[in-house]
Amino acid sequence: MQISIKLDFQSDESLQNQIFEAIRLQILSGQLAPALLLPSTRVLSEQLGVSRNTTVLAYDRLIAEDYIYSRKTIGTFVNDSLPENSLTLSNRASLSNKKINERAERHFERNPVVFTGRVQDLNNPNREKLDIDFWVGRPDPDSFPTKSWRKIINQILPFSGSEMTKYHDPAGIYELRKSIANHLRPSRGIDAEPDQVIVVNGSQEGLNIISRLLIKQNSPVVAECPCYQGAAYVFESYGAKIHPVNVDEKGLDVGLLPDEPISLAYVTPSHQYPMGATLSLKRRIGLLDWAKSTGAYILEDDYDSDFRHKGSPLTALAGQDPHGCVIYMGTFSKSLGAGLRLGYLVVPKELIEPVRMAKARIDNGSAWLQQAVLAEFISSGAYTKHLRRIRKIYLSRRDCLVESLEKYFGKVQLLGLDGGMHLIWKLPKHLPSSVEMKRISESVGVGVYTLKTGAAHNFEISEYSERTLMIGYSSTPEKLIEEGISRIAKSLENII
Repeated sequence: MQISIKLDFQSDESLQNQIFEAIRLQILSGQLAPALLLPSTRVLSEQLGVSRNTTVLAYDRLIAEDYIYSRKTIGTFVNDSLPENSLTLSNRASLSNKKINERAERHFERNPVVFTGRVQDLNNPNREKLDIDFWVGRPDPDSFPTKSWRKIINQILPFSGSEMTKYHDPAGIYELRKSIANHLRPSRGIDAEPDQVIVVNGSQEGLNIISRLLIKQNSPVVAECPCYQGAAYVFESYGAKIHPVNVDEKGLDVGLLPDEPISLAYVTPSHQYPMGATLSLKRRIGLLDWAKSTGAYILEDDYDSDFRHKGSPLTALAGQDPHGCVIYMGTFSKSLGAGLRLGYLVVPKELIEPVRMAKARIDNGSAWLQQAVLAEFISSGAYTKHLRRIRKIYLSRRDCLVESLEKYFGKVQLLGLDGGMHLIWKLPKHLPSSVEMKRISESVGVGVYTLKTGAAHNFEISEYSERTLMIGYSSTPEKLIEEGISRIAKSLENII
């Protein structure tokens, strides 16, 4: 006999699997009846125009899954009793249409997805069309320390077999946690033990871990307004009741903080995201006292504090905390690259084990090799050297951007100049809105960003959204910075 099988020789699916599926479905539908003698593998291969080995492998799989059986010297037959996991399909062939429909309806009834959330705007869909992109927060791609990184990898790999084949502490390898703690002590004024450092796969995982620990449905959470979009969306996805508190030229307005129990307050005191202000000492003290009185933990996101253009490095809020209420979050996404997916939390001692366990439940620890390389990169002094080099580059680019804006637009109101990787341009009334400026700039191949498209969130109450542009400079060479601002100015000549 012959079996009706049609093969697609252009398909990505293997011929063996196509034969297996075709016979399996015909058995389940009753088209190939129980105890039916099947053609030999040789006859079937000739019929289909495939190698005999292909049909042998398909039959072997059908036999292994109990759809068919073979009797030596006699032949291969359809099994009398189908495998347990196909009983539902087998029975359908003999059920009435009503029962088939009922069972189909029951089969597709599923519980609703309980997760709710929004996608963060990290990618500009028009970016490939841009000649010059003032993207916010991206390190200079040419600044990555490739030679040093490769050298360390080559040193580590020959002896890495035992480390690559086992699980490690989910909090991170000790060498990296120690290196981070040693780096933070002089640079940020944080006196923490390595056990207080938890390595995470970027700030976004850090936000999720802290939210998992401290936020449930309707938990009250304070956030700056405007704030980092990624943080707002994470808190929202856990059901937080967010209390937005406005920022001004001195950072978070602590006089507007709610006088009630709060689960968590999310702040960026060193370089407020997105507006760029540095929280004043008076307000820092006020924020810490408020946290003590309300029982709140403060999550300090120190995302780009490595780049301080004016004065000495600032002591982190965590370094000024006498109450043990600050959770410090840092990242290597801005100083090295987001592709590494490495960041860290420094937590109060009572949170060490809960945070460690939450990290273990998410991914059981970050990749060992990246951690080992970064630990050596920091402890050898190469990281400090790298930071000194790129600070000079970013300062030069910031100055070029300021000079270009003043050259083509006269006196401009700029915020966030003391540090970081971007600045804020508060648009004068005679220029179009931020949304229109973005559109006009893209029409001449230049990317600038509104608060929303620059990964910021304003809770629909901020006064800044309509008249604010975010302009990053860290990944754009000076020549392109001047050219980009020139293009924007020329495109506006017939409008203003």
